[in-house]
Amino acid sequence: MPKRRANGEGNIRKRKDGRWEGRYTVGRDPETGKAIIKNVLGKTQAEVKEKLKKAIEENVGIDYGRAKTYTVGNWLEVWYENYAKIKMRPSTYLTYHGYIENHIKPQLGKIPLNDLTTLHLQQFYKKLLAEGRVERIEAQKQPKGLSAKTVRNIHQIISSALKLA
Repeated sequence: MPKRRANGEGNIRKRKDGRWEGRYTVGRDPETGKAIIKNVLGKTQAEVKEKLKKAIEENVGIDYGRAKTYTVGNWLEVWYENYAKIKMRPSTYLTYHGYIENHIKPQLGKIPLNDLTTLHLQQFYKKLLAEGRVERIEAQKQPKGLSAKTVRNIHQIISSALKLA
């Protein structure tokens, strides 16, 4: 008889295609009451066991039942505090904070996370390139738009946050 896993550790099984799958519960849907299940895949059971443990640790503190009520701004705050802050240097942390507060939240912050489309993002990036510079005394003699590198950095922040959303 196979070894049972403790509550909160998820379950592991071998799929018909030969890969291993680990499933874990991240919360409950407030409307239906059904469990919200996520999964990880791997080639070996040991690999899936490690991925499953890491995924469960990463999802502590996120209320997936409220996921439908998040706006882009709210989600970026949750992502920034629970994920980004832990994994980066203080200087990078401050840079990300500036990008989020000065550029992303004023433009995209009020859009519900479920309603965000690639068109919203493309229009946002185009606007940043054309007229994204924050009005400051030091920036008066510089062009109105942000550099392509800065826009790529902002895209990377949004992309990282949305992967976990």
